[in-house]
Amino acid sequence: MAKSKTKKQAATSNGYTAKDIYVLEGLEPVRKRPGMYIGTTGADGLHHLIWEVADNSIDEAMAGHAKTIEIELLPNDRVSVKDDGRGIPVEKHKQTGKSALETVMTTLHAGGKFGGESYKVSGGLHGVGVSVVNALSSYLRAEVCRDGVLWAQEYKRGKAQGAVKKVGKCAKTGTVIIFEPDTEIFAPPGTPQMPEFNWATIIDHLRRQAYLTKGLQIIIRDKREVTIAKDKTEVYPSHAFYFEGGIVSYVKYLNADEKPQHTTIFYVSHDVEVPSGKKILVEAAFQYVEDMRSQELSFANNIYTQEGGTHLTGFRTALTRSLNGYAKKNELFKKDDENLTGEDVREGLTAVISIKLPEPQFEGQTKAKLGTPDARTAVETVIGEALDEFLEKNPNEARQIIAKSLLAAKARLAAKAARETVLRKGALDGLMLPGKLADCTSKDPDQSELYIVEGDSAGGTAKQGRDRMFQAILPLRGKILNVEKSRLDKMLQSKEVRALIIALGAAIGEEYDESKLRYHRVMIMTDADVDGAHIRTLLLTLFYRYFPKLIEKGYLYIAQPPLYRLQAGKEVRYAYSDDERDRAINDIKQAKAERAKTRSQNKELRIKVTEGEQETDEEISEAEGEEVSQPEKVAGVSIQRYKGLGEMNATQLWETTMNPAKRIMQRVTIDNAEAADKVFDVLMGDEVAPRKKFIQSHAKAVKNLDI
Repeated sequence: MAKSKTKKQAATSNGYTAKDIYVLEGLEPVRKRPGMYIGTTGADGLHHLIWEVADNSIDEAMAGHAKTIEIELLPNDRVSVKDDGRGIPVEKHKQTGKSALETVMTTLHAGGKFGGESYKVSGGLHGVGVSVVNALSSYLRAEVCRDGVLWAQEYKRGKAQGAVKKVGKCAKTGTVIIFEPDTEIFAPPGTPQMPEFNWATIIDHLRRQAYLTKGLQIIIRDKREVTIAKDKTEVYPSHAFYFEGGIVSYVKYLNADEKPQHTTIFYVSHDVEVPSGKKILVEAAFQYVEDMRSQELSFANNIYTQEGGTHLTGFRTALTRSLNGYAKKNELFKKDDENLTGEDVREGLTAVISIKLPEPQFEGQTKAKLGTPDARTAVETVIGEALDEFLEKNPNEARQIIAKSLLAAKARLAAKAARETVLRKGALDGLMLPGKLADCTSKDPDQSELYIVEGDSAGGTAKQGRDRMFQAILPLRGKILNVEKSRLDKMLQSKEVRALIIALGAAIGEEYDESKLRYHRVMIMTDADVDGAHIRTLLLTLFYRYFPKLIEKGYLYIAQPPLYRLQAGKEVRYAYSDDERDRAINDIKQAKAERAKTRSQNKELRIKVTEGEQETDEEISEAEGEEVSQPEKVAGVSIQRYKGLGEMNATQLWETTMNPAKRIMQRVTIDNAEAADKVFDVLMGDEVAPRKKFIQSHAKAVKNLDI
């Protein structure tokens, strides 16, 4: 019986034995699954390589050993990161038997951040940062200056190409890492070429790091395209950042285009011992502005925690508690006033929270959220005590902040009532959709798409040209309310906005429920003129402020109707830009010239072959002369410029803009939320001066402005 059972077990094992268990050595796991270490092999992952190397240099600065970091973008996709820190040790490592430099560069979880006193805090990727960069680089060179000697070692895809060697003498200490991302990882066969390092992205990230580290100078140079000046010096873009004010300067920078609610910026920097016995340094600064949105940027060891975490929770708790406590103590609440909520006290708030702690616990390898429990206790304690003192010492600022929060509370209650009215109306009417909506037959959100169309005329054309099975049309009359300047309660009074919210079916703001979204493709389709661009911007502002998750999911698109219709004989072409129109005209010219040349050759051939026949040169010319006359003037070509969607008939609109097989769509994404936030604020906010400056700066880049 036992023997039979053994055979059965062998059969069910399906050949799965110990030999099928693979052990990846060294840095092989990184190359096998790069996404686990840098999040993605796209543009974000590519830039993450720079962040990881720079983080090590910033750790040296936070430990008080470095003052300057230089980052250079070099030709052939190479990057150089140099610091004036202590330099990575090069002596033999007892545990590995290799140089400490090689150990750090080629071994996961090897570094000076796992124990001892070398780094009290660090932002490095748990000691694997530079080794991960090494694994994902086709070339990497490390240079270390220690004790007057310059050491160097080169690597290829994580493997050393020789021993650590003395290559010269040097006067100062420091480390230089030069690396070239591996195209096998970032542009494997069958995929587009490797993304490029983006200058603006690098500038924004490193500017932030300079704000977060007082007294650190960060210099960035772009040497990919060097120009030579008349005096034979090399000229290239460069930036240098140095902020003595730290995060207070950062708050001022974030509020540069805003009107402050109070002049004194709250600031605290204090370390506190938590129950575990460790010390956590808490640094925070904030200021209120006359705006409805809030900006809360949180950092742990200089790492931007995009999704917040325990430190941000602690800050919010302390802020709400202190403001409520001050308002009650000073009898600033009226009889009917309720306690301020977190939403109330955060309206118009610009805050930067930065903590430094040993051994941070992040949720996820890319550290988007801090999970260290002690961080909440530390931040809540420090902020609570410092804010209570700030409010007592600055009564005018305190009253302005409380007054703004009370106004936000009233607006919140009014918005809640208006929102419930809108949503209840949709429910009580038996889920009645707006009368102007021409809905599609399909009820599957994955298959359904909604076209938001400018005006009834274009809406009528779109309704005739659409595929009723999966395409719905919602025409909007005029320009919708600018939600950047309006509170939610006022916004919901707009018929057009209400119609759009009910049509989408997923509610709005905090009540947004993706599972109830009726369309997974939402198309903004406006005219190709100034009014159309304005309406498109208003709609984008609405979606960005109140439907951000819809954008994050990739559900929002901008339709691209053609600007021109070109017809030559029976051939019809559409052009979506002036350049495309010019190329089409040239193609038509060349085609006509080729046909003329072919006919000329055929004519000569026929004359030779048909000697004695009645056909003459004059007769051939008369028969074909109309087609070949004046080819440079493109005779017979009709060019129509579309001023609006309503000028197209239903068939043309379907063929060019709505047919999934032929249409061109731009998917709306948020690559940089902070930058996008600033652009919307400039374009649609209350302040005129920033918008005027923006228009003046970009006016020359605008082509074919229709006024």
